[in-house]
Amino acid sequence: MIQNVILDMGNVLLDYNPDVSLNLFCSCDEEKEIIRRELFSGPEWVMGDRGDIPDSGRFELVRQRVPEQYWDALKNCCDRWYICMKPLEGAKAFCDFVKEHGLGIYILSNASDAFYEYFPTFLPLDYFDGVVVSADIHMLKPDREIFDYLTGKYHLRPEECLFIDDMPRNVEGARRAGLQAFRFENDYAPIRDLLLSQF
Repeated sequence: MIQNVILDMGNVLLDYNPDVSLNLFCSCDEEKEIIRRELFSGPEWVMGDRGDIPDSGRFELVRQRVPEQYWDALKNCCDRWYICMKPLEGAKAFCDFVKEHGLGIYILSNASDAFYEYFPTFLPLDYFDGVVVSADIHMLKPDREIFDYLTGKYHLRPEECLFIDDMPRNVEGARRAGLQAFRFENDYAPIRDLLLSQF
């Protein structure tokens, strides 16, 4: 029986969409393409999520691979990328649903230290029974160790946890760690139905 719901953050609760900042700060398609590739798909993004560098440290590293005429746009994207992180429709209501049905609710996110700037504008951290951010512990999904860390830290039985993520590799990682897991596809209804079926 599911006793706890563990939620990914990006594209499960908040809308992670680099196009928002690229469209706002870049003036041409080439600029967007280069910054998308070098910032959002570059190694520094993973380094930030793993806590190897602070979010504020990305610009100096990434700019070495970006033409100087695009540095202003790059800096804006580095500093303000999370303007896109707005709640998905129904996200708050789903979190309330979980709590109202007496289930534990947790966050497990691959995220940089900027998480603490934007996420509390959605819900305060103490709304949740626990929050694990990858940058804080130098672990990343889908590695088993991060799932083991969360269940160990909060004394949860993996088989009583439902993990929800939009990335198939993270869903599979959770299952390998003994959790129940569900791939989120922009619809909370089937997850509600799954949870309701056990009451």
